[in-house]
Amino acid sequence: MFGLLINRSFCSGLLACAVLSWGSAFAQDTLTIGQVAPLTGVLASTGKQMVLGGKVWFDAVNERGGVHGAKIRTLVLDDAYKVDETLRLTKELVAKPELLALFGFAGSANVGKLLEDKVLADAGIALVAPYTGGELLRTPFNPWIFHVRAGYADEAEHMVKQLNTQGIARIALLYQNDAFGKSGLTGVESALQRRGQKLVASASYERNTTEVEGAVKLIRAAQPQAVIMVAVNKPAAAFAKQYRESGGGGQLFNISVVDPAELVKLGGIENVRGLGISQVVPYPYQRSLPVVREFHEMMKKYAPNEEVNYTNFEEYLGAKVLVEALRRAGPKPTRARVISALESLSNFDLGGVRMSFGPKERVGSRFVEVTVINSQGKLLK
Repeated sequence: MFGLLINRSFCSGLLACAVLSWGSAFAQDTLTIGQVAPLTGVLASTGKQMVLGGKVWFDAVNERGGVHGAKIRTLVLDDAYKVDETLRLTKELVAKPELLALFGFAGSANVGKLLEDKVLADAGIALVAPYTGGELLRTPFNPWIFHVRAGYADEAEHMVKQLNTQGIARIALLYQNDAFGKSGLTGVESALQRRGQKLVASASYERNTTEVEGAVKLIRAAQPQAVIMVAVNKPAAAFAKQYRESGGGGQLFNISVVDPAELVKLGGIENVRGLGISQVVPYPYQRSLPVVREFHEMMKKYAPNEEVNYTNFEEYLGAKVLVEALRRAGPKPTRARVISALESLSNFDLGGVRMSFGPKERVGSRFVEVTVINSQGKLLK
């Protein structure tokens, strides 16, 4: 691989900074992008899959000669899903003049802090394919973030609609007590309000913990028919386990940011069997679309020991969007030219998956569907 991966958990900050300082030496024959991802902490398994999905396509492009003859160089830093670290590391990255774009960050609160502190605006740089559907990153409109996934409001609407179709109206909510969770809370409440309904209960847990005991007790007492979780892997699995073991019988759902394999591993198949997960990219396990077939081939070649999943497939799609923008930006791209190129991707076909951006459009896709964990721990459509 030509690109360079940097993980702060494996090297000192001084060394990472020294490696980053090499950038100017590569400026003429490389295209440098930066990624801050949770490679340690509660979201580590997700963060590693995010990085992998992008890396597979960047490696493929580099082996084919790069973009206009220039190889893609990736700088990846670990924020452990901590907002302050995301802010600090992003500032470090965007201070490098050779950096052309940012790619695949995680966390509504983390990315929201970049907007709040005007880090992206001051740097004049695009962030492509963040792994979050937070509405605060979409409304009000900002020109810096290009989303390849539907928002949490879209996911909430789809789940509530499906539950109502089944005759289920007594819905409770578990949510993470931060911008991510509150965005999901707002989305579910709005979807219910449009139908003249209200949550029968809502309970939160604190970010970067798995302390859900109080939430389990509160939600169990409300006797919901269904519980929608706006949670990441570890607390979602902890809730499912404790809720089922305490006798909770409501149908369980989670928003798209969880890995079903992790839920099974952490929560036990007996507790997560039948759990529904909303998805914002097409089913990656059946090779029905050209881009899915291509992805399986790329994974086999560049990551033969890794398994396909929704997370790495989503970031693979994001990488394809970014590479096409780099191509359209020309032989000597700038940050501004990359943004203009991204805006030109109207109804762009990635291989059966289309993305549409524009001068006033930053949400490339509104696709949502629900999958279910079966008795073998696999996802079914």
